[in-house]
Amino acid sequence: MIDIHSHILPGIDDGAKTEEESLKMARAAVAEGIHTIIATPHHKNGHFNNEGSTIYLQVEILRQLFARHDIPLTLLPGQETRIYGEMVEGLQNGEILSLNETKYVHVEFPFREVPRYAEQLFYGLQLEGYVPIIVHPERNSELQEHPNKLYDFVRKGVLTQVTAASMIGKFGKDAQKFTHQLIDANLTHFIASDAHNTTTRGFCMAEAHQELGQKFGNEAFYMFLENGHLLIEGKNVNKLEPQPIKKKKFFGLF
Repeated sequence: MIDIHSHILPGIDDGAKTEEESLKMARAAVAEGIHTIIATPHHKNGHFNNEGSTIYLQVEILRQLFARHDIPLTLLPGQETRIYGEMVEGLQNGEILSLNETKYVHVEFPFREVPRYAEQLFYGLQLEGYVPIIVHPERNSELQEHPNKLYDFVRKGVLTQVTAASMIGKFGKDAQKFTHQLIDANLTHFIASDAHNTTTRGFCMAEAHQELGQKFGNEAFYMFLENGHLLIEGKNVNKLEPQPIKKKKFFGLF
């Protein structure tokens, strides 16, 4: 498996605190069947700022550490950037990193809202050749209440990534049901760990993919797996026609 969202770099955000914790996370990832992981530290979220040059340096240091400890995990650079108005300029000047230097860019919303300028920002990113990926939309209060806002984004070319822990209920029943609803409506394209440690915020990737296969079948299972490979290669990912979510069918949030 490929994990496109993790906080495995030590000491730069609310993920791994030390190199030893990073090593524990790496071993846990390998045990889950993950062979490639993108390090995506927080940036511009009000608590942490990690610009591109810092991330590149930290990724190289951790790669060398994995090699010394014979951990068979490929580490790639990325970033989880909280949405802000100058993201295009940030990508152009190297402050913001795309995922593994591809066209794909993680974008995080505040957890309670979707900024009004999001649609215009996504349009600007796409004009510059980037593909925005909204991370963990299933945990956003406004999208839970108004899921067709997400449908409008996806219909216009934006991708989304749900969290493995949400898939299996570790963020609560509402997030789990919304995650399943998004998969059923073709409104999400990746499952990733968003792992911060090996205890309270672990990987859960194997269990989440098992749940995906059981509930949505082999086609969905293999499509999500393949999308991770396509992303790190900078290729177009698999997408199915998005469907609007009818309020009367939404789980318990209306």
